[in-house]
Amino acid sequence: MILQWFVLATLAAVLLILISRSHKRMNFLTIIHSLVFMGLTIYLFATEELPTTYFSSAYFLADHLVIYESLIAGFIFFLSAVYALGYIESLLAAKEMSRKNIKLFYISFNVLLLVIILAFFSNNLALFWVFLELTTLLSAVLVVTLNAKENVVAALEYIFIASTAMLFSLIGLILLFAISQQQSGTGTINWTALLLQASSLSPPLLLLASLFIFVGFAAKSGLVPFHTWLPYTHSKAPSAVSVILSASILNVGMYGLIRLSAVMQHTTKALFFSWVIMIFGLLSIAVAGFVMLQRTNLKKVIAYSSIEHNGFMLLAIGLGTPLALFWVLFYLLAHSLTKALLFFSAGIVHRQYDLLDVNKIKNLLTLQPVASWGLILGGVAIIGMPPFALFLGKVFIVTQIGSFSPTLLVVTLLLLLLVAGAFASFVTKAFAQNDNASEEKYNTPITMKFPIIFLLILLILLFFLGLFPESWFQTFLWSIVQDVSGGIIT
Repeated sequence: MILQWFVLATLAAVLLILISRSHKRMNFLTIIHSLVFMGLTIYLFATEELPTTYFSSAYFLADHLVIYESLIAGFIFFLSAVYALGYIESLLAAKEMSRKNIKLFYISFNVLLLVIILAFFSNNLALFWVFLELTTLLSAVLVVTLNAKENVVAALEYIFIASTAMLFSLIGLILLFAISQQQSGTGTINWTALLLQASSLSPPLLLLASLFIFVGFAAKSGLVPFHTWLPYTHSKAPSAVSVILSASILNVGMYGLIRLSAVMQHTTKALFFSWVIMIFGLLSIAVAGFVMLQRTNLKKVIAYSSIEHNGFMLLAIGLGTPLALFWVLFYLLAHSLTKALLFFSAGIVHRQYDLLDVNKIKNLLTLQPVASWGLILGGVAIIGMPPFALFLGKVFIVTQIGSFSPTLLVVTLLLLLLVAGAFASFVTKAFAQNDNASEEKYNTPITMKFPIIFLLILLILLFFLGLFPESWFQTFLWSIVQDVSGGIIT
């Protein structure tokens, strides 16, 4: 079974890090670990007939969505590990991180990747809940590896809010099991079994259980009103960790919402549930947009952008159509890559100025051209402009919204315009301030520049892949849609 190789690879990485004495060796092991995970995922896709389950109780599942999410997570961790080599050295030089925390950082980093992958593979909702909770604890550990009291506060706030919300999900899971047991006599909370049973379960009780579960998953996705942990935690975390929080861990919560919505689509309460999550989606876009207008901290603005984009994806998930889900999947990949680009760039800005206040950023284009272009082009990409991939996802999802409700389309477009204006205003301000004072230039390591350049190229390539889709790419995304809907595409 492939899962044991993920576990063994992580154990090997952790043991070798424990006996390593140099930072370079620990970083190298971490890069190899993420590459091994991507290799195992590709091997699974190439050799197994999907979907397939593991163990007699089908507690673990491998389907096209699991492969897709796992590859995105592995790739984001790979880039973050490459970035971390130079970045962690700069934190050590600035005494923002102690050398005694390096092993803790890399061990938590590698175990977190394993936990995320196991969450994706979990067919059983109780197991998914456990792994989701573990992602909170491990990412909180990564946040506190810096020598700052604010980081401890940010981590505690993150744990408290996310774990409290996850208690609602636990209540929902217990209720869901009871409903299933009442119907079948044995009871199950496996995704695959719930898809088959959903139409025969009590609609009001299933809706109630789903709303409880939604609270926890929404908190892990950073959706309003459960989002308050996200901006503060992302802004205090090391940039290599901010990338993981925004481009990988939020995806785990969105993954749960995609599965949950698919189950509800098989019930008579589908439309009601869709409206509920679409309202939360709209609320997330609106709150993020208005708050971004007032923020001056670069990483907080990028973090609020994550809330807005997850709200937009939730809105599309609520539509419940196969085409909307197809473009949500495309959008999810594009958003992960774009957000990684922005946080990597913000990390260099932080090293240059030792702060992230836009009012104190001067001569950025001259001092840090790679980070500057990462922010400028990343800003163009994140507001959904061509030639970047989010543009295509946004256009097709907006088209689907228009087919669902013209009024909803108008409201969504106005909110997206507000968010685009807020982000554009922030970026413009960051590059409009120059003075004659001589600022010492931070010598950015090549390992911190490489992910930015690589991601810019990838985002443009992804745009053309979406514009002129290759048959293998379309087939793969449609396979995900089919798996998620239980093989029923209407």
